[in-house]
Amino acid sequence: MKHEEFNRSRLLEKIKGSSEWDVIVIGGGASGLGVALDALSRGFRTLLLEQVDFAKGTSSKATKLVHGGVRYLAQGDIALVREALHERGLLQQNAPHLVKNQSFIIPNYSWLDGPFYTIGMKIYDFLAGKLSLGKSTHISKEETGRRISTVRTKGLYGGVVYQDGQFDDARLAVNIAQTCIQMGGVVLNYMKVTDLTKSDLGLVDGIVAQNTETGENFTIKGKAVINATGIFVDDILKMDKPEAKQLVRPSQGVHLVFDKSFLPGDDAIMIPKTDDGRVLFLVPWHNRVIVGTTDTPIDEHSLEPVALEQEIDFILKTAGRYLTKQPTRQDALAVFAGLRPLAAPTDNSNKTKEISRSHKIIVSDSKLLTLTGGKWTTFRRMGQDTVDKAIKIGCLPRKESTSATTKIYSAVPTADRSNHMYIYGSDQEAINALAEENPIWNEKLVEPLEFKKVEVVWAVRNELARTVEDVLSRRVRLLFLDARAAIDAAPEVARILAEELGKDENWQKKQIESFQNVAKNYILN
Repeated sequence: MKHEEFNRSRLLEKIKGSSEWDVIVIGGGASGLGVALDALSRGFRTLLLEQVDFAKGTSSKATKLVHGGVRYLAQGDIALVREALHERGLLQQNAPHLVKNQSFIIPNYSWLDGPFYTIGMKIYDFLAGKLSLGKSTHISKEETGRRISTVRTKGLYGGVVYQDGQFDDARLAVNIAQTCIQMGGVVLNYMKVTDLTKSDLGLVDGIVAQNTETGENFTIKGKAVINATGIFVDDILKMDKPEAKQLVRPSQGVHLVFDKSFLPGDDAIMIPKTDDGRVLFLVPWHNRVIVGTTDTPIDEHSLEPVALEQEIDFILKTAGRYLTKQPTRQDALAVFAGLRPLAAPTDNSNKTKEISRSHKIIVSDSKLLTLTGGKWTTFRRMGQDTVDKAIKIGCLPRKESTSATTKIYSAVPTADRSNHMYIYGSDQEAINALAEENPIWNEKLVEPLEFKKVEVVWAVRNELARTVEDVLSRRVRLLFLDARAAIDAAPEVARILAEELGKDENWQKKQIESFQNVAKNYILN
């Protein structure tokens, strides 16, 4: 089965056949997809271009939480927490196949922790209002030990349980891209914006983009041009104004992935106070455990940042203090690093954890709109605010947003997550039917792991995947779950892709090499 609307050639034809778009979005991460979704919900003709793959940067490297932000509550940023909790509730309604209710336990090692965190989490519940996921509660030392069998019991007084959301970030990005296409938009990866075009009045009225697969260039006109490129916003701002001062200072967040034995139950752990004043999470995810994150100021931005030794040590040491089973480097199935686009400090401060995560919309003299900051949970609200701003400055006519009630592609209520295929939502049936067409497609991609070859075929036919990395990193997520297994799977993925895309053996070889270069940074030696 093939959804023809997701065919790359057809999408490219739509660009060639269009004289002017209402909205052109640069960037296919959480913020860019949020803008495109909101613009389409109002009926605007919308084009989104991403230089590599959707969520290739920071947006595939989150802690996998849809949350209000317990840390922001501690910092007194009530408005941000309330907004995020509201969006968390909407996202669970609109993408129930990818967003689930997750219970978290804060282990208490001081008798004061119990009342302190219980009160704090009651405020968190209250701010969620009618979109609350459940009440927080204090539990005894015995129940804490029963629910988290690997928690260190020496000095344990009890725990505080609260509810938050958990999701798959890159899968959501792909599904939002599909939603946008089904709503009549054009959303394309591997289209790099190389310049901005301007009217006689010096206002931005379009972009120049290159199809990086073919080298073909396009000049595309648009009424509102939105720079939603995350850590790359400064590159686009400099196209508009070469002397523009730096807006973003990247901060690196690192996560380690372990097998389920480190956290065998269904509960996640939230460690509220680490040595650097952050919080650390241990979260069940796809039958593994993600542990993170860090907050390290970085001077340059890249698509594949590398975890620093001190970040790895910090995570291992901090998690080890709370667990009976000490995690080591050898236990890590994968390590991944992402860069947050934080507002560049005006002084010489390096305290990235204190910079507000709320989003900002900057309007240049040329009427280029730049969206920066924010987080996955609030992606839709960021989009709504940006389109509102484009209307306010006269780029677009007034139309009401309906993105708050827009269901994400393949959304279906999902209670049973025992089969890893649940992430495909309502597409599961079609994928199973596709597997029947060719017995080889029903085989596992790499033994003994759960992923199937049919998922690769589906990714290239219906999910806009173009490379081995697109598949193993952001469609099937194997690189994030077991980096060595992903390297083993790469040749077979390259073979299937080549068959589907009509590529030769030389292309396959290059693809495998390219993937291995990326994947080696996901392995702890």
